[in-house]
Amino acid sequence: MNSNNFPIIDGHNDTLLRFFEKESAQKAKDFLEGDGLGHLDLPRIRAGGMVGGFFAIFSPNSHEILPDDDDRNPPYAGALSQKSAEQSLQGMLDLRDAIVTEAKGEVALCHTVTEFSNAMAAGELAWITHIEGAEAIKPDLSNLEHYYARGLRSLGPVWSRPNVFGAGVPFRFPSSPDTGRGLTPEGEALVKECNRLRIMVDLSHITERGFWDVVRVTNAPLVATHSNAHAISAHSRNLTDEQLRAIGETGGMVGLNYATGFLRPDGQWSPGTGADVLIRHLEHMIALCGEDCVGLGSDFDGARIPSFIKDASGLPALVAAMVEAEFGEELITKITHRNWLRVLEKTWGS
Repeated sequence: MNSNNFPIIDGHNDTLLRFFEKESAQKAKDFLEGDGLGHLDLPRIRAGGMVGGFFAIFSPNSHEILPDDDDRNPPYAGALSQKSAEQSLQGMLDLRDAIVTEAKGEVALCHTVTEFSNAMAAGELAWITHIEGAEAIKPDLSNLEHYYARGLRSLGPVWSRPNVFGAGVPFRFPSSPDTGRGLTPEGEALVKECNRLRIMVDLSHITERGFWDVVRVTNAPLVATHSNAHAISAHSRNLTDEQLRAIGETGGMVGLNYATGFLRPDGQWSPGTGADVLIRHLEHMIALCGEDCVGLGSDFDGARIPSFIKDASGLPALVAAMVEAEFGEELITKITHRNWLRVLEKTWGS
């Protein structure tokens, strides 16, 4: 079995933010021709066999600091104003559009499963627009349809900071899953409106209480695009066995996050993290969710990842680890891309 023969759909990356913040007069060109920085650009996407995925738009705080290797519990991120979030959201959407225009057919914005499948067949990068943290959405949801019209098809209501819709999970290790504030009435209304528009609701980084609030109000499959198993790594952002079972019961999806601090039992952000740890998370999540409900959600350009992967060009090394673990061709096909296509069709329709 050749590890290069499996097309990969990625559940989450922060690449758009990396290029948005980059000091360059040719950001779209840097993505398309490759800048050799971070984890992701088009040449490395091609080299690694990645055919598409969820490209997140995350509105940053100027004071946010990424954790050092030995800092497993950085400060909780403060709130961000709606106006500030909307400004950066608009800027990243404009950058996305510039990338698509300059790509001249190599990148396709996808709003339906048919468009995604057609892009794959044509050898185009299938791009799903995702917003991580709904700070840019107005409390009355009056601008949500505007962003839907601009291609929004996946939304994480909260990140690691509070907003009008609820609260996210701060970095804590070791920790029980965070059971802070759940969804507000505005948050429940947002989930219901996403259901109506058939926007996927992403449960990665939401509090446990918020997770169960979504379960109570949603009519769509439960999806956590980039999350791992709390039973293996006791990080506050990882999912409990009960949450994983709930995802499986709804025919939902969880994408394996490559962030070393969310993978390792000791919580360290170590580049020496081995493939065996990722396989343990996959096996655990498959056992609880089912083999149709587990995929990949790298967190490229948003986390420290194992050096054996290094960047998107190293994705065949992860597939090779699945082969070595005797997952079998059918299961690897599901994990690498088929399960994402299934849940997209179930959420968006055909």
